[in-house]
Amino acid sequence: MEIKIRNLTKEDYDDMVSIWEASGLPYKPRGRDSREEIERQIEESGDLFIGAEVNGRLVGVVIGSWDGRKGWINRIAVLPEFQRRGIAKMLVGACEEALRSRGARILAMLIEEGNEPSFRMAERLGYKLHRDIFYLTKRDSDDV
Repeated sequence: MEIKIRNLTKEDYDDMVSIWEASGLPYKPRGRDSREEIERQIEESGDLFIGAEVNGRLVGVVIGSWDGRKGWINRIAVLPEFQRRGIAKMLVGACEEALRSRGARILAMLIEEGNEPSFRMAERLGYKLHRDIFYLTKRDSDDV
């Protein structure tokens, strides 16, 4: 099985959402994950939207973000029938490379509670859990 890693485009939006849904990853279709928002984000930071293809089919995605201090790796998802084949690891590696090229020296991941496979993968890749840090947000609405 040949896996091709590439940057995502606006045209990949529907496949990206299908992958999120199939893998059980929650998303905000009326907010930050809407077609309009994703297209805007790809326009601004296309090198941090990365996909994995098998035989021309998009089977996995990851989104990175760079805040100027820390690189964030988010939204890692692989279709269930392609999981446990190293695709998520390849996606994370490509995202890490893109973030490091922007100057990131600290890389971080946000993983939903209960997502043990992603948590174990992150630990295998050298990410450390910080129990002394809490993630808090202030949102304009529950949709964003």
